[in-house]
Amino acid sequence: MPSFYEFFAGGGMVRAGLGQEWHCLFANDFDHKKSRSYCENWGGAELRTSDIRSLTVTDLPRIADLAWASFPCQDLSLAGAGAGLKGDRSGTFWPFWNLMTGLIQEGRAPSLIVLENVCGTLSSHGGKDFESICAGFHKAGYSVGAVVIDACLFVPQSRPRLFIIGVQNEVKLPEGVTGKGPSAIWHTSALKAAHRKLPQEIREAWIWWRLPLPPKRKTGFSNIIEKSPANTLWLTDEDTHRLLSMMSTINHAKLVKAQKAGREIIGSVYKRTRANEEGQKVQRAEIRFDDIAGCLRTPAGGSSRQLVVVVHGQSVTARLISSRETARLMGLPDTYILPDRYNEAYHLTGDGVVVPVVRHLSKHIFKPILDANHGRKTIAA
Repeated sequence: MPSFYEFFAGGGMVRAGLGQEWHCLFANDFDHKKSRSYCENWGGAELRTSDIRSLTVTDLPRIADLAWASFPCQDLSLAGAGAGLKGDRSGTFWPFWNLMTGLIQEGRAPSLIVLENVCGTLSSHGGKDFESICAGFHKAGYSVGAVVIDACLFVPQSRPRLFIIGVQNEVKLPEGVTGKGPSAIWHTSALKAAHRKLPQEIREAWIWWRLPLPPKRKTGFSNIIEKSPANTLWLTDEDTHRLLSMMSTINHAKLVKAQKAGREIIGSVYKRTRANEEGQKVQRAEIRFDDIAGCLRTPAGGSSRQLVVVVHGQSVTARLISSRETARLMGLPDTYILPDRYNEAYHLTGDGVVVPVVRHLSKHIFKPILDANHGRKTIAA
Protein backbone atom coordinates (compact mmCIF):
# COMPACT_ATOMS: atom_id res chain seq x y z
CA MET A 1 0.00 0.00 0.00
CA PRO A 2 1.56 3.36 -1.00
CA SER A 3 2.00 5.93 1.75
CA PHE A 4 1.87 9.71 1.89
CA TYR A 5 2.42 12.87 3.91
CA GLU A 6 -0.22 15.62 3.55
CA PHE A 7 0.85 19.18 4.40
CA PHE A 8 -1.61 22.10 4.70
CA ALA A 9 -4.11 19.28 4.99
CA GLY A 10 -7.24 21.25 5.89
CA GLY A 11 -10.12 18.81 6.16
CA GLY A 12 -8.21 16.00 4.46
CA MET A 13 -9.56 16.32 0.93
CA VAL A 14 -6.35 15.00 -0.58
CA ARG A 15 -6.73 11.99 1.69
CA ALA A 16 -10.29 11.58 0.44
CA GLY A 17 -9.07 11.71 -3.16
CA LEU A 18 -6.25 9.22 -2.68
CA GLY A 19 -8.70 6.88 -1.00
CA GLN A 20 -8.31 3.72 1.05
CA GLU A 21 -5.64 2.37 -1.30
CA TRP A 22 -3.21 4.84 0.32
CA HIS A 23 -1.84 4.95 3.86
CA CYS A 24 -1.42 8.34 5.56
CA LEU A 25 1.75 8.51 7.63
CA PHE A 26 1.56 12.15 8.65
CA ALA A 27 -0.70 15.18 8.17
CA ASN A 28 -0.24 18.78 9.21
CA ASP A 29 -2.26 22.00 9.36
CA PHE A 30 -1.97 25.03 11.61
CA ASP A 31 -5.73 25.80 11.69
CA HIS A 32 -7.38 24.26 14.75
CA LYS A 33 -10.89 24.55 13.31
CA LYS A 34 -9.93 22.68 10.16
CA SER A 35 -8.08 20.14 12.28
CA ARG A 36 -11.28 19.40 14.18
CA SER A 37 -12.96 18.49 10.89
CA TYR A 38 -9.98 16.39 9.89
CA CYS A 39 -10.19 14.44 13.14
CA GLU A 40 -13.96 14.00 12.88
CA ASN A 41 -13.61 12.47 9.44
CA TRP A 42 -10.27 10.63 9.59
CA GLY A 43 -9.26 10.37 13.23
CA GLY A 44 -6.37 12.35 14.65
CA ALA A 45 -3.59 9.78 14.98
CA GLU A 46 -1.54 11.09 12.03
CA LEU A 47 -2.43 14.78 12.38
CA ARG A 48 -0.12 17.40 13.89
CA THR A 49 -1.81 20.78 14.37
CA SER A 50 1.00 23.31 14.36
CA ASP A 51 2.74 25.90 12.22
CA ILE A 52 4.79 24.10 9.58
CA ARG A 53 7.75 26.26 10.60
CA SER A 54 7.86 24.38 13.90
CA LEU A 55 8.23 20.95 12.28
CA THR A 56 11.48 19.08 11.76
CA VAL A 57 12.21 15.89 9.83
CA THR A 58 12.14 13.97 13.12
CA ASP A 59 8.38 14.64 13.19
CA LEU A 60 7.94 12.77 9.90
CA PRO A 61 7.78 9.01 10.36
CA ARG A 62 9.32 6.40 8.08
CA ILE A 63 9.44 6.93 4.28
CA ALA A 64 6.46 8.23 2.31
CA ASP A 65 5.98 7.43 -1.37
CA LEU A 66 4.27 10.79 -1.86
CA ALA A 67 4.46 14.18 -0.16
CA TRP A 68 1.61 16.55 -1.02
CA ALA A 69 1.49 20.27 -0.19
CA SER A 70 -1.42 22.58 -1.01
CA PHE A 71 0.35 25.60 0.40
CA PRO A 72 -1.61 28.86 0.90
CA CYS A 73 -2.50 30.79 -2.24
CA GLN A 74 -3.28 34.27 -0.89
CA ASP A 75 0.00 35.87 -1.97
CA LEU A 76 -0.08 34.16 -5.38
CA SER A 77 -3.70 34.75 -6.37
CA LEU A 78 -4.82 37.57 -8.64
CA ALA A 79 -6.87 38.90 -5.72
CA GLY A 80 -3.84 39.01 -3.45
CA ALA A 81 -1.26 41.72 -2.92
CA GLY A 82 1.36 40.13 -5.14
CA ALA A 83 3.87 39.21 -2.43
CA GLY A 84 4.30 35.76 -3.96
CA LEU A 85 6.64 33.33 -2.23
CA LYS A 86 7.94 36.19 -0.10
CA GLY A 87 4.50 36.64 1.49
CA ASP A 88 3.59 35.52 4.98
CA ARG A 89 1.10 32.90 3.75
CA SER A 90 2.39 31.58 0.42
CA GLY A 91 5.93 31.88 1.78
CA THR A 92 5.19 28.84 3.95
CA PHE A 93 6.24 26.88 0.88
CA TRP A 94 9.85 27.32 2.01
CA PRO A 95 9.58 25.59 5.42
CA PHE A 96 7.79 22.76 3.62
CA TRP A 97 10.64 22.56 1.12
CA ASN A 98 13.17 22.59 3.95
CA LEU A 99 11.48 19.47 5.31
CA MET A 100 11.76 17.81 1.90
CA THR A 101 15.47 18.60 1.59
CA GLY A 102 15.97 17.31 5.13
CA LEU A 103 14.35 14.01 4.18
CA ILE A 104 16.53 13.79 1.08
CA GLN A 105 19.66 14.26 3.18
CA GLU A 106 18.54 11.44 5.47
CA GLY A 107 17.94 9.08 2.54
CA ARG A 108 14.16 9.26 3.07
CA ALA A 109 13.20 11.18 -0.06
CA PRO A 110 9.60 10.68 -1.24
CA SER A 111 9.46 9.25 -4.75
CA LEU A 112 6.89 11.91 -5.64
CA ILE A 113 6.39 15.46 -4.39
CA VAL A 114 3.22 17.27 -5.48
CA LEU A 115 2.34 20.92 -5.04
CA GLU A 116 -1.12 22.37 -5.65
CA ASN A 117 -1.93 26.05 -5.96
CA VAL A 118 -3.68 28.72 -7.99
CA CYS A 119 -2.63 29.35 -11.58
CA GLY A 120 -1.33 32.76 -10.56
CA THR A 121 1.74 30.87 -9.36
CA LEU A 122 2.84 30.71 -13.00
CA SER A 123 3.00 34.48 -13.43
CA SER A 124 3.86 35.61 -9.89
CA HIS A 125 6.81 38.00 -10.00
CA GLY A 126 7.05 37.61 -13.76
CA GLY A 127 7.44 33.84 -13.49
CA LYS A 128 10.31 34.01 -10.98
CA ASP A 129 8.36 32.26 -8.22
CA PHE A 130 7.52 29.34 -10.51
CA GLU A 131 11.16 29.20 -11.58
CA SER A 132 12.26 29.12 -7.93
CA ILE A 133 9.98 26.16 -7.23
CA CYS A 134 11.16 24.25 -10.30
CA ALA A 135 14.79 25.06 -9.52
CA GLY A 136 14.27 23.65 -6.04
CA PHE A 137 13.08 20.36 -7.52
CA HIS A 138 15.98 20.27 -9.98
CA LYS A 139 18.61 20.94 -7.33
CA ALA A 140 17.07 18.27 -5.05
CA GLY A 141 17.39 15.58 -7.73
CA TYR A 142 13.85 15.60 -9.04
CA SER A 143 12.55 15.95 -12.58
CA VAL A 144 9.51 18.16 -12.64
CA GLY A 145 6.47 18.91 -14.77
CA ALA A 146 3.08 20.51 -14.23
CA VAL A 147 -0.52 20.36 -15.35
CA VAL A 148 -3.45 22.75 -15.04
CA ILE A 149 -6.71 20.98 -14.28
CA ASP A 150 -10.07 22.70 -14.22
CA ALA A 151 -12.32 20.92 -11.74
CA CYS A 152 -15.33 21.50 -14.03
CA LEU A 153 -14.27 18.34 -15.85
CA PHE A 154 -15.21 16.42 -12.70
CA VAL A 155 -17.64 18.56 -10.68
CA PRO A 156 -19.93 21.48 -11.62
CA GLN A 157 -17.48 24.13 -10.44
CA SER A 158 -15.11 26.27 -12.47
CA ARG A 159 -11.85 25.84 -10.53
CA PRO A 160 -8.59 25.72 -12.52
CA ARG A 161 -5.61 24.78 -10.39
CA LEU A 162 -1.92 24.19 -10.99
CA PHE A 163 -0.39 20.85 -10.00
CA ILE A 164 3.41 20.68 -9.97
CA ILE A 165 4.57 17.07 -9.89
CA GLY A 166 8.19 16.17 -9.17
CA VAL A 167 9.62 12.66 -9.39
CA GLN A 168 13.00 11.49 -8.15
CA ASN A 169 15.48 11.12 -10.99
CA GLU A 170 16.16 7.48 -10.06
CA VAL A 171 12.49 6.55 -10.35
CA LYS A 172 11.51 4.73 -13.53
CA LEU A 173 8.62 6.29 -15.45
CA PRO A 174 6.32 3.70 -17.03
CA GLU A 175 4.94 4.07 -20.51
CA GLY A 176 1.83 6.21 -20.73
CA VAL A 177 2.41 8.77 -17.96
CA THR A 178 4.45 11.18 -20.07
CA GLY A 179 4.11 12.74 -23.50
CA LYS A 180 6.59 14.15 -26.01
CA GLY A 181 5.16 17.65 -25.71
CA PRO A 182 2.39 19.75 -24.20
CA SER A 183 -1.28 18.82 -24.37
CA ALA A 184 -3.91 21.40 -25.26
CA ILE A 185 -6.08 20.11 -22.41
CA TRP A 186 -3.62 19.99 -19.49
CA HIS A 187 -0.95 22.50 -20.52
CA THR A 188 -2.40 25.99 -20.85
CA SER A 189 -0.81 28.88 -22.69
CA ALA A 190 0.18 30.36 -19.32
CA LEU A 191 1.91 27.13 -18.30
CA LYS A 192 3.74 26.87 -21.63
CA ALA A 193 4.82 30.52 -21.33
CA ALA A 194 6.14 29.89 -17.80
CA HIS A 195 7.97 26.80 -19.05
CA ARG A 196 9.70 28.81 -21.79
CA LYS A 197 11.12 31.16 -19.16
CA LEU A 198 12.78 28.36 -17.19
CA PRO A 199 16.56 27.88 -17.36
CA GLN A 200 17.68 25.49 -20.08
CA GLU A 201 18.79 22.72 -17.72
CA ILE A 202 15.32 22.60 -16.14
CA ARG A 203 13.55 22.69 -19.50
CA GLU A 204 15.70 19.83 -20.76
CA ALA A 205 14.64 17.67 -17.81
CA TRP A 206 11.01 18.84 -17.93
CA ILE A 207 8.25 16.22 -17.93
CA TRP A 208 5.10 16.74 -19.97
CA TRP A 209 2.73 14.71 -17.84
CA ARG A 210 0.07 12.84 -19.77
CA LEU A 211 -3.47 12.31 -18.55
CA PRO A 212 -6.58 10.87 -20.19
CA LEU A 213 -9.79 12.86 -20.22
CA PRO A 214 -12.21 11.76 -17.50
CA PRO A 215 -15.66 10.45 -18.46
CA LYS A 216 -18.08 13.22 -19.37
CA ARG A 217 -19.48 14.82 -16.25
CA LYS A 218 -23.16 13.98 -15.68
CA THR A 219 -23.87 16.26 -12.71
CA GLY A 220 -24.68 19.93 -13.10
CA PHE A 221 -24.92 22.73 -10.57
CA SER A 222 -28.68 22.36 -10.42
CA ASN A 223 -28.26 18.69 -9.41
CA ILE A 224 -26.31 19.49 -6.24
CA ILE A 225 -28.74 22.14 -4.93
CA GLU A 226 -30.57 21.40 -1.69
CA LYS A 227 -34.29 22.12 -1.66
CA SER A 228 -34.31 23.10 2.00
CA PRO A 229 -30.78 23.87 3.22
CA ALA A 230 -30.43 23.83 6.98
CA ASN A 231 -27.89 26.58 7.52
CA THR A 232 -28.76 29.40 5.12
CA LEU A 233 -31.86 31.53 4.63
CA TRP A 234 -33.40 32.99 1.48
CA LEU A 235 -32.85 36.69 0.94
CA THR A 236 -35.76 39.04 1.54
CA ASP A 237 -37.43 40.58 -1.50
CA GLU A 238 -35.69 43.84 -0.71
CA ASP A 239 -32.26 42.21 -0.51
CA THR A 240 -32.90 40.26 -3.71
CA HIS A 241 -33.90 43.45 -5.51
CA ARG A 242 -30.73 45.13 -4.25
CA LEU A 243 -28.66 42.21 -5.52
CA LEU A 244 -30.23 42.37 -8.98
CA SER A 245 -29.72 46.13 -9.14
CA MET A 246 -25.98 45.53 -8.82
CA MET A 247 -25.85 43.76 -12.19
CA SER A 248 -24.23 45.28 -15.25
CA THR A 249 -26.15 45.48 -18.51
CA ILE A 250 -24.59 42.24 -19.72
CA ASN A 251 -25.44 40.33 -16.55
CA HIS A 252 -28.95 41.74 -16.41
CA ALA A 253 -29.48 40.52 -19.97
CA LYS A 254 -28.57 37.00 -18.83
CA LEU A 255 -31.22 37.26 -16.12
CA VAL A 256 -33.89 38.47 -18.56
CA LYS A 257 -33.10 35.59 -20.92
CA ALA A 258 -33.51 33.11 -18.06
CA GLN A 259 -36.83 34.68 -17.09
CA LYS A 260 -38.12 34.14 -20.63
CA ALA A 261 -37.20 30.46 -20.66
CA GLY A 262 -40.52 29.39 -19.16
CA ARG A 263 -38.98 26.93 -16.71
CA GLU A 264 -37.01 26.95 -13.47
CA ILE A 265 -33.37 27.84 -13.98
CA ILE A 266 -30.74 27.84 -11.26
CA GLY A 267 -27.75 30.15 -11.45
CA SER A 268 -24.93 31.34 -9.25
CA VAL A 269 -23.83 34.86 -8.35
CA TYR A 270 -20.67 36.46 -7.03
CA LYS A 271 -20.41 40.06 -5.90
CA ARG A 272 -17.19 41.59 -7.20
CA THR A 273 -15.61 45.01 -7.35
CA ARG A 274 -15.47 46.24 -10.93
CA ALA A 275 -14.83 49.55 -12.69
CA ASN A 276 -17.90 51.25 -14.16
CA GLU A 277 -18.10 53.37 -17.32
CA GLU A 278 -16.53 56.31 -15.48
CA GLY A 279 -13.67 54.17 -14.19
CA GLN A 280 -14.98 54.20 -10.62
CA LYS A 281 -14.81 50.98 -8.61
CA VAL A 282 -18.27 49.69 -7.73
CA GLN A 283 -19.63 46.39 -6.49
CA ARG A 284 -21.22 44.30 -9.22
CA ALA A 285 -23.26 41.09 -9.12
CA GLU A 286 -22.06 38.67 -11.80
CA ILE A 287 -24.42 35.83 -12.66
CA ARG A 288 -23.99 32.63 -14.66
CA PHE A 289 -26.57 30.14 -15.94
CA ASP A 290 -24.33 27.51 -17.55
CA ASP A 291 -25.08 24.94 -14.80
CA ILE A 292 -21.56 25.41 -13.41
CA ALA A 293 -20.80 27.24 -10.19
CA GLY A 294 -18.13 29.88 -9.96
CA CYS A 295 -14.92 29.00 -8.16
CA LEU A 296 -15.49 28.69 -4.42
CA ARG A 297 -13.50 31.34 -2.63
CA THR A 298 -13.23 32.52 0.94
CA PRO A 299 -13.11 36.12 2.18
CA ALA A 300 -9.45 35.50 3.05
CA GLY A 301 -8.85 35.17 -0.67
CA GLY A 302 -10.34 38.59 -1.39
CA SER A 303 -13.80 37.58 -2.59
CA SER A 304 -17.39 37.28 -1.41
CA ARG A 305 -19.41 34.17 -0.77
CA GLN A 306 -21.29 32.63 -3.65
CA LEU A 307 -25.08 32.90 -3.92
CA VAL A 308 -27.66 30.61 -5.47
CA VAL A 309 -30.33 32.26 -7.65
CA VAL A 310 -33.51 30.48 -8.69
CA VAL A 311 -35.42 31.98 -11.62
CA HIS A 312 -38.90 30.87 -12.68
CA GLY A 313 -40.54 33.40 -14.96
CA GLN A 314 -40.63 36.76 -13.22
CA SER A 315 -39.96 35.11 -9.86
CA VAL A 316 -36.36 35.49 -8.70
CA THR A 317 -35.18 34.23 -5.33
CA ALA A 318 -31.66 34.10 -3.92
CA ARG A 319 -29.68 32.81 -0.95
CA LEU A 320 -26.15 32.00 0.09
CA ILE A 321 -24.90 28.65 -1.13
CA SER A 322 -25.23 26.07 1.65
CA SER A 323 -22.39 24.26 3.41
CA ARG A 324 -23.38 20.91 1.96
CA GLU A 325 -23.60 22.37 -1.53
CA THR A 326 -20.05 23.69 -1.25
CA ALA A 327 -18.89 20.24 -0.13
CA ARG A 328 -20.61 18.64 -3.12
CA LEU A 329 -18.87 21.12 -5.42
CA MET A 330 -15.57 19.86 -4.00
CA GLY A 331 -16.52 16.26 -4.72
CA LEU A 332 -16.99 15.32 -1.07
CA PRO A 333 -19.65 12.70 -0.26
CA ASP A 334 -22.64 13.66 1.86
CA THR A 335 -21.22 11.41 4.58
CA TYR A 336 -18.37 13.89 5.06
CA ILE A 337 -18.86 15.65 8.40
CA LEU A 338 -18.90 19.45 8.07
CA PRO A 339 -18.58 22.05 10.83
CA ASP A 340 -21.91 23.24 12.23
CA ARG A 341 -20.98 26.88 11.76
CA TYR A 342 -21.56 28.14 8.24
CA ASN A 343 -18.45 30.30 7.98
CA GLU A 344 -16.19 27.50 9.21
CA ALA A 345 -17.67 25.04 6.71
CA TYR A 346 -17.36 27.50 3.83
CA HIS A 347 -13.75 28.27 4.74
CA LEU A 348 -12.94 24.57 5.00
CA THR A 349 -14.35 23.67 1.58
CA GLY A 350 -13.33 26.85 -0.22
CA ASP A 351 -9.70 26.29 0.76
CA GLY A 352 -9.68 22.61 -0.21
CA VAL A 353 -8.66 20.44 -3.13
CA VAL A 354 -11.32 18.90 -5.40
CA VAL A 355 -11.47 15.22 -4.48
CA PRO A 356 -12.00 13.65 -7.95
CA VAL A 357 -9.07 15.64 -9.37
CA VAL A 358 -6.74 14.05 -6.81
CA ARG A 359 -8.25 10.65 -7.60
CA HIS A 360 -7.60 11.16 -11.32
CA LEU A 361 -3.96 12.12 -10.75
CA SER A 362 -3.48 9.15 -8.44
CA LYS A 363 -5.00 6.66 -10.88
CA HIS A 364 -3.16 7.83 -13.98
CA ILE A 365 0.19 9.17 -12.69
CA PHE A 366 1.00 8.38 -9.05
CA LYS A 367 -0.06 4.73 -8.84
CA PRO A 368 1.39 3.69 -12.23
CA ILE A 369 4.76 5.18 -11.28
CA LEU A 370 4.83 3.58 -7.85
CA ASP A 371 3.61 0.23 -9.19
CA ALA A 372 6.42 0.27 -11.77
CA ASN A 373 8.95 0.87 -8.98
CA HIS A 374 7.56 -1.55 -6.41
CA GLY A 375 10.16 -2.57 -3.84
CA ARG A 376 12.48 0.33 -4.64
CA LYS A 377 12.64 1.66 -1.06
CA THR A 378 15.71 0.89 0.97
CA ILE A 379 14.28 1.77 4.38
CA ALA A 380 11.21 -0.10 5.58
CA ALA A 381 8.05 1.93 5.45
